[in-house]
Amino acid sequence: MILYGIPTCDTCKRALKTLQAAGREVTFRDIRAEPLSDAEIAEIVGEFGSKAVNTQSTTYRSFSDFLKASEPEAQIKAQPTVMKRPVIKADRWYLGWDAATEAALT
Repeated sequence: MILYGIPTCDTCKRALKTLQAAGREVTFRDIRAEPLSDAEIAEIVGEFGSKAVNTQSTTYRSFSDFLKASEPEAQIKAQPTVMKRPVIKADRWYLGWDAATEAALT
C-alpha cells in the first residue's frame, strides 16, 4: 500500500498512524520530496477526476485564473500540494481519509 501525501499534513499523519496500528504495511510517499510522474498524475486524475484537486486549499486559492481554469493534471503538476490528501493506492484507489476509507483499509 502506498500513501501519497506530505509529512506536515495532519490527515496524512493520522491515516498513516491508523493504518500502521492496524498492522498494514504502508509506504509513505512525500509528493514534495519525490514529485509524481506524469503517468502517476494521469492515473490519479483518471480515477478521481477533478475531485483529486482540493479547491478549498490555500494553494488552490493562490492560483492564477489561468491555472484555476486548467485541467487537474496541470494543477497537480504545477503544485503537487494542491492534490487532495491522502491518496492511497491499495487494492484500489482511495481519496481522502474518512470513516469509509478507514473501515475499508483497517
